[in-house]
Amino acid sequence: MKALSASSLLILWSIFFLCVPTPQATAFQARVFPSKIQPGDAFMIRVNGLKGATGPTALLNKEPLRFSSCGGGCYVAIAAVDLNSRPRTHRIALRAGKQKRVLRLRVLKGGFKTIHLTLPDEKVSPDTEDIERIKKEADLLKSIWEIDSERLWEGDFVLPLENPFSTPFGTKRIINKEAVSIHQGMDMQGEEGEGIKASNRGRVVLTEELFFGGNTVILDHGQGIYTVYMHLSGFSVAPGNLVAKNDIIGFVGSSGRSSGPHLHFGVKVAGINVNPVSITGLKL
Repeated sequence: MKALSASSLLILWSIFFLCVPTPQATAFQARVFPSKIQPGDAFMIRVNGLKGATGPTALLNKEPLRFSSCGGGCYVAIAAVDLNSRPRTHRIALRAGKQKRVLRLRVLKGGFKTIHLTLPDEKVSPDTEDIERIKKEADLLKSIWEIDSERLWEGDFVLPLENPFSTPFGTKRIINKEAVSIHQGMDMQGEEGEGIKASNRGRVVLTEELFFGGNTVILDHGQGIYTVYMHLSGFSVAPGNLVAKNDIIGFVGSSGRSSGPHLHFGVKVAGINVNPVSITGLKL
């Protein structure tokens, strides 16, 4: 047998190493948590093992999700599905560099209760002047939800009171046997004047008395995430203030359309009304 030349051996060795599979330098792991949710719930996507400075991108229902860093090679996004979402499995297209993943999120069938409330007629059937006021306040709130700011939140979101819930998120409320309202937040029991804590680090973007919400505080936590605190008796912060998680931002009251002292706690994620329990349950 004729001996191979040095150049032939070099070619053979090159072919061998090219054929041996090697791990991709940018291999990463991605997970949706929780993978099964109710309509109106928040969820998170965590990506680990990314190399380089470019973070991941992802789409849900053709809408981009906002990722931020959670350490070396780690990125996290908080997102949500609408309260009116039908049961189905969503495919979330995620990309990092040239690599792609398809994550799955299952939305279960929602089950929300119905309650009956009795309120003074003036709080249920506003007059012409009040209707104009309500429209202006709706425009004001819409302008707030459209603010695009950088991440301010740090770690887990927490509940603003350590008290029982009175009206859960998604409850269908029939007021004075006629008017129908879907509860877009949750009510928490509280004593008049009890201190209310910020759910996370954020900037105060509203402290105003609104027709429905009464004295209302809104915090912008960045990346399209807001928390809303309604029916307060008073404020301890002002617009522009940067507050830390658990800072006292106001006090329990019964202002606005309210039948007694309590806190209405709401959460917005990318313009979607979110069940507060779902976002405070995320391990961020």
